[in-house]
Amino acid sequence: MDSLYLLIPIALLFCVIAIKLLLWAIDNGQYDDLDKEAWRILAEDETPVANQSQSHDNHHKQPEGKERS
Repeated sequence: MDSLYLLIPIALLFCVIAIKLLLWAIDNGQYDDLDKEAWRILAEDETPVANQSQSHDNHHKQPEGKERS
């Protein structure tokens, strides 16, 4: 029974902190646009695949005047 005198105030403190964090997130716009991130994942990337493969090939070219042995 004595432990309830400690556990109940701690539980109430956690509830108050959770409510304050929820209100802070709502005020800062965390829940304004829930669909944007879901659609962003499904949208195409802005960089085409051809450009990525060309830049990848450029990194593996040998410097001028040096040949592989």
